Amino acid sequence: MLRAQTGMELKLLLRNGEQVGLTLIIPLLLEFFFNLPMLYSLDGRRIDFVVPSVLALAVMSASFTGLAIGTGFERKYAVLKRLGATALPRRILLLGKTCAVLILQVLQSGLICGFGFVLGWHPHGDPFLAAALLVVGTFAFGGLGLLLAGTVRAEVTLAAANLAWLVLLFAGGIAIPLNRYGAAQDVLRFLPSAALSGGLHRVLQGPASSAGLGIGLSLATLALWALLALPAAARWFRWE
Repeated sequence: MLRAQTGMELKLLLRNGEQVGLTLIIPLLLEFFFNLPMLYSLDGRRIDFVVPSVLALAVMSASFTGLAIGTGFERKYAVLKRLGATALPRRILLLGKTCAVLILQVLQSGLICGFGFVLGWHPHGDPFLAAALLVVGTFAFGGLGLLLAGTVRAEVTLAAANLAWLVLLFAGGIAIPLNRYGAAQDVLRFLPSAALSGGLHRVLQGPASSAGLGIGLSLATLALWALLALPAAARWFRWE
């Protein structure tokens, strides 16, 4: 049943041309824009910071903001109400939506990394660790997005998801390095966006063995967010 639900959710995602365009094109434009030395200076090669940041941003945008807004409007237009009248369990619906986004992100990550190579990106770390961070990050952000969409009205979901996206973008080490926030970085590093972008930076910008503890902390932080958000979404998600 999970495979069938994931397939249906993936088809719905791919049929939404506007969302696919935003998911696949906007990250490439941001990758090009953030690589221009016009916002702030960075230590080291700029593209080596930009690619992990855009990967984290893409995961957050698709798994949290896109999933929350799409699911919120499915509730508004009674799509979920009709599904709730079927034998489809709530946890299968939520896992199917999350797995469909995960499959789309495989394509998304390939495009971002490929464009990064064109711009001169030189990754150095373990690609399997990077993949683990992306997968766990997807489940963490997906759980948060579904929790938001399943508990508040669609109009509130739209505003809250976009506001949270901005906060996580600028306070989570994606657009601006965390070390620019001084002592506050000790708290901000536990945001899911900071854990994902920080882990990806550590994996892809240097030898993994020299930053193993930091990567482990990032993975543990994301896993904790996922373990909190997904059960909470399954517990409080409302069909209508």
